[in-house]
Amino acid sequence: MLDAETVRTLVRLVEENALAELTVEDVDFAITLKAEGILQSVLLPAAQPRQEEGETVEEGHAFVRAPMTGVFYRAPAPKEPPFVEVGDHIEIGQPIGLIEAMKVFSEVPSEVAGRVVDIPAKNGELVQQDQVLVVVAVEE
Repeated sequence: MLDAETVRTLVRLVEENALAELTVEDVDFAITLKAEGILQSVLLPAAQPRQEEGETVEEGHAFVRAPMTGVFYRAPAPKEPPFVEVGDHIEIGQPIGLIEAMKVFSEVPSEVAGRVVDIPAKNGELVQQDQVLVVVAVEE
């Protein structure tokens, strides 16, 4: 039987070792985890934002982008306050939300410090890998 903690461990193994794919098979189950784009997200610093077609980037602003495709949640639980709000000061590594993919919730940490100026991602909606979740006015 495959339990949630085992899946979390496997996801962590994929992320920490920058694996593109991991397949585990047993008599009762088989699971394949694909980490499409996770390595790319780690290697592309948010402090040097890329401009996508249709996006405008103000001087001194950076994007915190989705490291994977999944459902974005702004709060750790339905009745709890959001991780961040517009106007909040955030630090590097501070969670800005959660993404649920394959029934596993992963925190999305900020890769920059600064003040949150916009949160274009909507709570409970599907986000695509590399989609802008939060816009931050970067501090020097």
